[in-house]
Amino acid sequence: METIKSSTEISRIFATGKRLNGQAITLLVQAHESTHDPRGRVAFVAGKKSGNAVWRNQAKRRMREIARNLGGPWDGFDVVFVAKRATTEQMYSKVREQAEKLLQGYLRDCNS
Repeated sequence: METIKSSTEISRIFATGKRLNGQAITLLVQAHESTHDPRGRVAFVAGKKSGNAVWRNQAKRRMREIARNLGGPWDGFDVVFVAKRATTEQMYSKVREQAEKLLQGYLRDCNS
């Protein structure tokens, strides 16, 4: 899975990407700008304000698994998964379902 490692690129997506808010997770999506590599990339963010290191690691593990299960990364798009407190408090299936609905809605709108 191709990940976005540069904090500059993640900041750019935070500033200009489309924000998709769910109860347990937020997704930031932006069309991938590279003409050489059409494959998409993903990033996983869990802020210090939401919890300690154990919580942040658990949230990122959960978001990585959700991305894998949903078929990520998505060709032509950069997607940043941002954890909320409910990311680890809600059942995995509910968080996955929210992320799937958010992504499907956005990708359907882009392909229309």
